[in-house]
Amino acid sequence: MRSTLFPLAATLAVQVFVSMAVVTVPVLAPAVAAETGVSASYVGIFIAMVYGASMAASLVSGPLVQRFGAIRLSQACLMACAVGLACVATGTPALFVVGAIFLGAGYGPVTPASSHILARSTPPERLSLVFSLKQTGVPLGGALAGAVVPTLVLWGGWRAAALAVAGACLATLALAQPLREVLDADRDPARRLAASSLAKPLHYTLGDSLLRRLAFCSFFFAALQLCLITFLVTHLTLNVGISLVEAGLMLAAAQVGGVVARVGWGVIADRWGRPMRLLGLLAIAMGAAAVATGRFTPQWPLASVALACAAFGATAIGWNGVYLAQVARLAPPGKAGDATGGSLVFTYAGVLFGPPAFTFLVGWGVSYASAFVVLAVPAVACGLWLIWRDGSRNEPGRGAPGKLENG
Repeated sequence: MRSTLFPLAATLAVQVFVSMAVVTVPVLAPAVAAETGVSASYVGIFIAMVYGASMAASLVSGPLVQRFGAIRLSQACLMACAVGLACVATGTPALFVVGAIFLGAGYGPVTPASSHILARSTPPERLSLVFSLKQTGVPLGGALAGAVVPTLVLWGGWRAAALAVAGACLATLALAQPLREVLDADRDPARRLAASSLAKPLHYTLGDSLLRRLAFCSFFFAALQLCLITFLVTHLTLNVGISLVEAGLMLAAAQVGGVVARVGWGVIADRWGRPMRLLGLLAIAMGAAAVATGRFTPQWPLASVALACAAFGATAIGWNGVYLAQVARLAPPGKAGDATGGSLVFTYAGVLFGPPAFTFLVGWGVSYASAFVVLAVPAVACGLWLIWRDGSRNEPGRGAPGKLENG
């Protein structure tokens, strides 16, 4: 157990602060819009750029992990996120673009790097739980952003808030350094970084029917998830009439729902043994929660809004750990990290698609409520597909994930 907890704690800490860095910008969007006059809905374009860079970075993460080590790569990710937030803090439009690229370059490789570590250290019977626990770092980071960043804005302005989160990333980078010798012991400094290796992660994903199906569905799940994270604060402040601090707390409620649910879904997936069916049920539930979120009005009690946001988070944020554990199970021997990187290309593509689609729908006169429903429809359809395929054919996991090799 100790050999599992040590790597889990390290990967969880990195995930928390990288995720907090990315979610900080959507939380800042109303304050930035008030100062600059640019519509807050354009944060969807910013997030699309972040995840476009993440998609590219995930492809190169496997070879980088094998050459430099997962902890060293994670440190580089933290540095990139700090630089990205510093660019945002300048308030210069051109540097907003640069900041989005740095944030994406920092976010993309973190999950493949952690998969490399956890696939080597986790017993197969605890795989879904451990991966789900690590993935709680994503909503935990978002919850920190939702709860802390608005207060930082009130104290020192939105620029100071961005720089404070950048400082937290740098502090985490320094704290990770003592872990490198142990967790990066399997790195191969002599490994060549050939351009031909970039296609291998996609080859693993596209060459396996189950991995391909999971990756395709993750596109639509991630699109809805990022619309929740990106637009919830703006929806609540503009359309429901609550304050920025209260809206930030509602985002925190959604993220906390995701934290709790990821652990619960991981336990259920390990005990039930039907992760595909569980993912299908979660997709249907996230669609229902999206409809409820779209129906918020100023007459809703704040407690009811918080409960609906938590339910949305439990489903639209809570699915990732089960998904990543299943990818690791289905990966070819020795290629858990590469298969994760290839699958995340589709996941990040969904993030790249979702927020801009939401932005364009709002720009065309569609209400926030209807936009949430439109993005929920394909996710629900994928959930029904997963349940049908799981019921029509017995497709269990293929056992323990392969451990990444240095060859």
